[in-house]
Amino acid sequence: MSDAPKATVTFSDGTPTVELPIVRGAVGPDVIDIRKLYSSTGKFTYDPGFLSTASCNSTITYIDGDKGELLYRGYPIEQLAGNCDFLEVCYLILKGELPNVTQKQDFVSLVTNHTMVNEQMQFFLRGFRRDAHPMAVMTGLVGAMSAFYPDSINLHDAGQREISAIRLIAKMPTLVAMAYKYSSGQPYIYPQNKLSYTANFMRMMFATPCEEYQVNDVLVRALDRIFILHADHEQNASTSTVRLCASSGTNPFAAIAAGVACLWGPAHGGANEASLHMLGDIQAMGGMAKIGEFIAKVKDKNSGVRLMGFGHRVYKNYDPRAKLMRETCHEVLNELGLHDDPLFKLAMGLEKIALEDDYFVSRKLYPNVDFYSGIVQKAIGIPIPLFTAIFALARTVGWIAQLNEMIADPEYKIGRPRQLYQGAPARQLTPLADRG
Repeated sequence: MSDAPKATVTFSDGTPTVELPIVRGAVGPDVIDIRKLYSSTGKFTYDPGFLSTASCNSTITYIDGDKGELLYRGYPIEQLAGNCDFLEVCYLILKGELPNVTQKQDFVSLVTNHTMVNEQMQFFLRGFRRDAHPMAVMTGLVGAMSAFYPDSINLHDAGQREISAIRLIAKMPTLVAMAYKYSSGQPYIYPQNKLSYTANFMRMMFATPCEEYQVNDVLVRALDRIFILHADHEQNASTSTVRLCASSGTNPFAAIAAGVACLWGPAHGGANEASLHMLGDIQAMGGMAKIGEFIAKVKDKNSGVRLMGFGHRVYKNYDPRAKLMRETCHEVLNELGLHDDPLFKLAMGLEKIALEDDYFVSRKLYPNVDFYSGIVQKAIGIPIPLFTAIFALARTVGWIAQLNEMIADPEYKIGRPRQLYQGAPARQLTPLADRG
């Protein structure tokens, strides 16, 4: 008789008792395997939003929301953000282990050699309105990569998946920068392979043909940290979308484009954009003089005013990424001399209240990573509508790793959630002439 733990499910409607296996994870909650529940009982489970359902098994990222813990492949995010650059973290997420010196050099070289995009992408980009939202543009550009790189669209070919992964990681900064330059009416800036991944991106964003772009190491390090902190985050909405999309066997570019589209939602990737808009609204009300009035509205349940960039659905304690981003935020504001800028002064005033006011402390409504990353990006000069595109750039490596993991899983199947149907039962159609 097996000693494997089981869950015994009993029913009050006469359905026979059923035993279900309990699967233990490396860390975190145990999982009840309900795959045979329907065949044994004729019943499904009901879990809107999948808040209590593990849709897959994974070895990539682990979150403990109560402890405020985030691990990539077992490594605490604090150690990675403090000691690694973004491409090292990309290597870790894709391959499972941190690279040695030679492996890192080879990986950086491989990514660097794929930073340019097909010239015809420029003409495709010109089909968009200049004022189109960058995420609308990015959804189109990423999906279109399957037309420009047809040699790497077979999802079931490991070699093609690998080259599509490198292409996506390498070309996302180029595409984001192109979308920005197009919206601002400036000429595109080609990649410069002697620069680091993040420095190259900043040059493509902010350089012009008029003068040489001067790389600021503090700002590059800040943006690189933003990339690291957003590289993966377990089975969130966009990651689940990528997995579900790829489960049909579609090509990697289409699956990642689906993730970009999902990330666009204000409840997901648009959170840092929303927090900056909130600061702008307070500024328009009167700035620091009106911050108390705004906080009073936040505390009033009937006001409908929400505090954006504070608290987190998963982290019931302090978001570990926020601690790191807070340090970076102050480094950037010091470097650029912006502590006295009215908008950033307002942000720091709001932070102080949230960290000291018992209303927010008792509810654990601490500033989250979106609050600080929005401030950092604004200070660097990145336009607010581009924030979510930056997020998509960073999250691409996580999406790819999750997609690869799913395809390699011997238990992988096309996603097909069930439903609780509460509509009309089967009925007979009445001819049109007889309907009252």
